[in-house]
Amino acid sequence: MRVGFGLNLCVPHQCHRGSQVDACGIHSLVCKKAPGRSARHHALNDLVARGFSSAGVAVTKEPVGLFRIDGKRTDGLTLIPWQSGKSLCWDVTVTCPLADSYVTRAAQEAEAVAELAASRKMEKYANIDARYLFEPIAVETLGVVSSSACHLLNDLGRRLTVNCGEARETGFLYQRMSVLIQRYNAVLLHDGLPDDTTDRSTTHLLSLLFLYFLLPRDYIYNNNNNTEDSVMMLSS
Repeated sequence: MRVGFGLNLCVPHQCHRGSQVDACGIHSLVCKKAPGRSARHHALNDLVARGFSSAGVAVTKEPVGLFRIDGKRTDGLTLIPWQSGKSLCWDVTVTCPLADSYVTRAAQEAEAVAELAASRKMEKYANIDARYLFEPIAVETLGVVSSSACHLLNDLGRRLTVNCGEARETGFLYQRMSVLIQRYNAVLLHDGLPDDTTDRSTTHLLSLLFLYFLLPRDYIYNNNNNTEDSVMMLSS
């Protein structure tokens, strides 16, 4: 919320990758070297894949063989037909409308940055096999979703409702995505903080607490409870 209103998030400082971070913390959201960017991408893709699975649609992530020339892989593929007898491929991307290269476009039109990211994905996968459908899922760090993503999520939400019997599944799907984006905004801000602000033990404890309370549980555990155990040990 503070990012959206342009309020200060931190004291100006230099991140441990050498770039200057202003009081608004914008650099943390646009830095291409932040490790949280990759984690956010995989978490968002997992959320979409779980949605399909809950709707009774089998999927596979990062399928091979869709492109015979350059070997590009989308983020996911339904293993059964989704529409018109064709399987669906999707690819997720998150973009920041506050970046210098996007801020003017974002100020002129709502969803402009998300739509630009979606169009770039369409161009990237323009040569996909005709046996498949393709839908980009473009989301802005402030929560705006591209029209193509809205169309897919609404369709997926309806199928979730049919499969689960809960009329609010579409809303729940959007809520989960929104919370995930907000959590990873906090992750990226944390990534931009310098390492030498506190001693090593305090930094380690803060990192564990941060992961435990802000990151999605299924992403933290990864089939083990080491994070939770470590937090309890350090807190005692």
